[in-house]
Amino acid sequence: MKSNKLFIVLCIVLVNLCFSAYSTNKDKRVATGLAKEHTNTQLNSKLNDVKLLNEADFLGEVDGKAIALFTLKNKSGLVAQITNFGGRVVALWTPDRLGEMDDIVTGHANLKKYLSSKEVYFGALIGRYGNRIAKGEFQLDNTKFQLAQNNNGNSLHGGPKGFHNVVWDARSFKTPENEDALELKYISKNGEEGYPGNLSIVVIYTLTNNNELKIDYSATTDKNTVLNLTNHTFFNLHGFKNGESKSVDSHQLQLNASYYIPTDENLIPTGEIASVKGTPMDFTKLKTIGDRVNNDYPALKYGKGYDHNWILNKKGNALTEAGMFYEPSNGRVMRIFTTEPAVQFYGGNFFNASEKGKYGELYIHRSAFAIETQHYPDSPNHPNFPSTELKPGEKYQHTCIYKFEIK
Repeated sequence: MKSNKLFIVLCIVLVNLCFSAYSTNKDKRVATGLAKEHTNTQLNSKLNDVKLLNEADFLGEVDGKAIALFTLKNKSGLVAQITNFGGRVVALWTPDRLGEMDDIVTGHANLKKYLSSKEVYFGALIGRYGNRIAKGEFQLDNTKFQLAQNNNGNSLHGGPKGFHNVVWDARSFKTPENEDALELKYISKNGEEGYPGNLSIVVIYTLTNNNELKIDYSATTDKNTVLNLTNHTFFNLHGFKNGESKSVDSHQLQLNASYYIPTDENLIPTGEIASVKGTPMDFTKLKTIGDRVNNDYPALKYGKGYDHNWILNKKGNALTEAGMFYEPSNGRVMRIFTTEPAVQFYGGNFFNASEKGKYGELYIHRSAFAIETQHYPDSPNHPNFPSTELKPGEKYQHTCIYKFEIK
């Protein structure tokens, strides 16, 4: 009899425990659903804050080719605006942890200002060779090639008439995943800025529904040449919507890179590959950019801060994560993925408030950063660096992804 009573009591306890657990999990599921619903409602209510640039303000011609502005959107409300003048990312709107939408890239509100700007690389595609080539010269197949010089006697970012200053043929389209994309094409003729070979380039920007700005590069040539394409968008995770310009020194940075490339005072590689361990160049763990940027360290003196090439911890050309930026004050995160072997991180050391942006903001010292996926600088003059040579019959391919999250 006692055993029957005990059995009944145990059954009642078990039933109560199961009901309690179900109720708790149900509450959690409801709470999670409400949180998601609240976040989506909050984000959707903020989408009206996005101030699209007027596409008519970008209509014009350069070298007889038509210029326009293209708008890409995704299902989460992210917006990118890109012009085919230089293939520039002009605006990029992303939310913070409160759902506030901000434009997080530098740029100008119309074509006229881009044409008169002293900062010629805002948001632009870079080529034929991103970064520097010493003295603007290299040898290929026992022939010396002299390039246009535009940076202390060196060639920087393809020269003064690099890909940032040309008009690309543009076509907007939808991907098979129903995502907004923009295809840009350009033929760089043999001898342009001193480079050999007729080079056919295709670049595709896609604003994915995974909250990524994806850049796919491809190219072919009819003569042996060198090639190192990249993008020079300047970011600030604080955003510029309110006409304010805050320092990116507050951002935190992590790079999957145990080595970097030392340079001389003109930022030309010495040929050495150095460990970051125990130096201000070590971002293998998340660290605040401004904590060590003014340290008494030769590399930082030469670049007046960070303006260096980090070698990624990878082998081959698989798409891997290069690193991430995080702004603690608003929760914005930007992750970088690439098929390339290195990234150039530039901390905006040469901004001096001489440029005013889209919303009236002054681009003050270190008010934006660039993170350029690429091969090493001056590779054609360093046999120990990975080759940047492209031959007829080969196809250059390079993918870069900027993925946006909230923390």
